[in-house]
Amino acid sequence: MSVRLRTATLVLGAALLATATACGPTDSTVSTTPKSSAAAPAGSGGSAPAAAPESKGAGAPAVAKVSDTISLKGFEKKDTADVTLVKVVDPAESANEFLQPEEGKRYVSVQFRIKATGSAAYTDTPAVGAKLIDAQGQSFDSTFAETKAGPEFPGAVNIAPGESSLGFVTFEIPADAKVDKVQYALNSGFAEQSGQWKVS
Repeated sequence: MSVRLRTATLVLGAALLATATACGPTDSTVSTTPKSSAAAPAGSGGSAPAAAPESKGAGAPAVAKVSDTISLKGFEKKDTADVTLVKVVDPAESANEFLQPEEGKRYVSVQFRIKATGSAAYTDTPAVGAKLIDAQGQSFDSTFAETKAGPEFPGAVNIAPGESSLGFVTFEIPADAKVDKVQYALNSGFAEQSGQWKVS
């Protein structure tokens, strides 16, 4: 898919969702609790099994990290998905010699697996629902670059119940920024609940 067509698809999807949620609730939550700490889900792109998430003290909740899965909810009951942060490629090399990060910046590619767990097919625009947060607390939206890390998500995915979709989302961030967290929210980022993974 060309950059122009992909951009148009993402913008249209975000605009439609913004309109649909204009009258909805505004409260939001961030979930950092992994669904399971035993191992990465089957077929997670060759990632090694996840270690047990670290706790800060007795009784402290586990914190999701790379290869962990977080169960997320969207607008409707049918909009539910298990989202896994499979890997983070930092830095990521551009797959196009003519499309490079701006001077003083770098690409970071993040791979997600989205498994539809609701009663109907789940449609989303993953590149819009993902955010990257650095150690200073600055948040970055995705960019439209393709990298050698692997295939990017298409502009939109339509996932049948019980099935999953795997792909990368790429960010362009300052060269000296330290990646600290990754967030993902269903419904192209407009769902009230977000998942958050600790990277550093």
